[in-house]
Amino acid sequence: MINGEKWLDNGISCDLTVISVENYDHTMTYSLPVKPSPNLPNDLSIALYPSLCLFEGTDISVGRGTYAPFQQIGHPDFTADSSYSFTPVSIDGMSKYPKHQDEKCYGINFSKEPIVRKFTLKYLIEYYHKYEDKDKFFNNFFKKLAGIDQLEQQIKDGLTEEEIRATWEEDLEAYKEMRNKYLLYGDIE
Repeated sequence: MINGEKWLDNGISCDLTVISVENYDHTMTYSLPVKPSPNLPNDLSIALYPSLCLFEGTDISVGRGTYAPFQQIGHPDFTADSSYSFTPVSIDGMSKYPKHQDEKCYGINFSKEPIVRKFTLKYLIEYYHKYEDKDKFFNNFFKKLAGIDQLEQQIKDGLTEEEIRATWEEDLEAYKEMRNKYLLYGDIE
């Protein structure tokens, strides 16, 4: 797709041979034999990462500094409505200086929740609403993670996940149409 759509500077392209996997389809799962990152230690972290990575641009911990990063979220101030807690600590090779280091964080343990393998803003919106000091919820990294300024403002303006997704629809449909010529295993849901 990068070559075909000429996304590289000056129209350069990679010398590339694509080899499809025999007998594969999108319903099949695959467990990586090696962690793609020290903070993506297993299939659960990998599945949750697209939805939880946006929390890296907020004051909410994603469990870095534990042995279950990207499998939980929490904050020290959320004591009232949570029976689950974790305490981020410095772990060499994983997270030297985790957010809320040595502070007990209260929140959600996703290993105990049904996992929908689909990107969601549900928890981000929910945690924004329960966070007391709204001006300190987002940090400068959020816009870089989101790729646009618009998402932060939509959340601040109180839009629902459905309303936010509706603003993506036209661009998403155009992308899906463009990508069709590059799909090796048929359409993706």
